[in-house]
Amino acid sequence: MPTQDESHKSNLTNPHGLGDPDDRRLRIVEKEVLIPKIMRDRAKKEKCVAEVAEFTKCCAASSLLMAYTCRKENALMQECQSRWYKDEGFKKECEDIYFKERREFRLTGIPKKHRLKEPGNETIGGKSTVD
Repeated sequence: MPTQDESHKSNLTNPHGLGDPDDRRLRIVEKEVLIPKIMRDRAKKEKCVAEVAEFTKCCAASSLLMAYTCRKENALMQECQSRWYKDEGFKKECEDIYFKERREFRLTGIPKKHRLKEPGNETIGGKSTVD
């Protein structure tokens, strides 16, 4: 097992001192916050599109009473998202996405939000127009 000094030296061998790009170990914050965020975003934008659209439509039509009026749509949306959170294959896909993004950051030293703004990757409102 490497000592703390040895692992610090291995971080320095990375061009940007950001850690080993191929390390697949996860810190607690990555497991409990960052990967679940990817899962939430993907479930919302890719897997539960119809449920999210119905909930959004209901909220827009209900304004102040949306918490009461849109209970059914909210329950359907939450059920769909929950189903995906429990899917181990989906979780693995999201972990792989996270590892790819982290590897790219560790290799380049450029955060994802700044990589998206490079020439040829136009963004609108923080969202990439190139996919």
